[in-house]
Formats: sequence, C-alpha cells, structure tokens
Amino acid sequence: MKCNDAVKRMHDYLDGDLPREESVLLQQHLRECPACEERYGALERTEALIYAQPVPAAPSHLTDAIMGALPKKRSPKVWTSWVQRHPAASAAAIFLVVMLSSFVAMWNQDDQLSLSGDLSHVVIEGNKVIVPAGQKVEGDLTIKNGEAEVLGEVEGNLTVIDGNVTLASTAHIAGKVKTVDRALDWAWYKVTTWFDTVAYGT
Repeated sequence: MKCNDAVKRMHDYLDGDLPREESVLLQQHLRECPACEERYGALERTEALIYAQPVPAAPSHLTDAIMGALPKKRSPKVWTSWVQRHPAASAAAIFLVVMLSSFVAMWNQDDQLSLSGDLSHVVIEGNKVIVPAGQKVEGDLTIKNGEAEVLGEVEGNLTVIDGNVTLASTAHIAGKVKTVDRALDWAWYKVTTWFDTVAYGT
C-alpha cells in the first residue's frame, strides 16, 4: 500500500468503515512507514481530544432568547428580510438540518458489522467481537453494529456503535468505554469525525 492510499483510508479506519482486508493492509503499512504512523497517531489524538471534551449544556434561558429573536410578524416579507439580514445563520441552520436528517437516514440503513483498530488479537463470531482472556489489543478498538465481549485487555478506547458491551471481571480497558446507541449520538459522532476530516484536508 502506498502512502497516498494509506492517508485516504485512515479516516475510514478510525470510523470503523474500512473493510477488514484493507484494515489489515493499512495496519501493515503503518508498521512499516514511520511518517504514516505519525500522521495516524495525530488523527487518533485529535479524535481522543474531541471525545474528552464535555458537551456544553444549553443555558436555561436559551429557548426564550431564541423565541425573542424570531420576527414577530409571520408575513413572508418579514421572514425574507430576516434571512437576508442573517445569511450565515440561515445557511448554517439549513446545513445542520440536512446533515442531521441524512445521518439519521444512514443510521437506519447501515446494519453491517465493521471494525477498526488492532484486529490481530480479536475473535469474530457472527456479529460478536471477542477479545480473549490473555490477549491485548494495542490502541483503540471501534465496533459498529456488533457486540463487544472483552475478556482480555484493550490498551486504548473501546467504542461500540449500535451494539452492546460485555466486560468480564478479567477485562482491562486503558481508555474510555463509549457506546453510541441512539441516532442523535451517532450523528454527533459522525459530525465530529467530519470536522476532523475537514481540519486535516483529506
């Protein structure tokens, strides 16, 4: 695998959207190419920082402020003038609605098991991904549309999207365990990943 191909696949790999065969090829390339391994490490750290930030709570007076900012008259002329005065806010609102609705639609359609992370020490049985006792997964492990059963160790974060997590008494997770099981959480997960993609320009 060439470096350009590896860079193109890193985001899909972090999202858990990269097929298993390509994931294995990417992992092999990262072991052999220090520059790509460093870039992938930077992407992982960025994603970890995004997850580490708490979602700010909306102020209690936010609804009143929004309602107070809306035009009092419901005539098309007033609404049109408000849109003309606030083009950036209007475009952002439309973009957000379209983006969230498309993510919700994708959430309902996507039900195939996908994985990302160090897959050399996991066992896959149907839609169940098992980290056997005595085995260690290096780095983060992301499971989409499946069940995680951890008997061994994960030396990073464990993220399960639309699935369940079972941790044995012998399990050890060095990072955080995050489950994304609602369409809104999944949309937020995809939005933060999209912003990460835009930030790195790949």
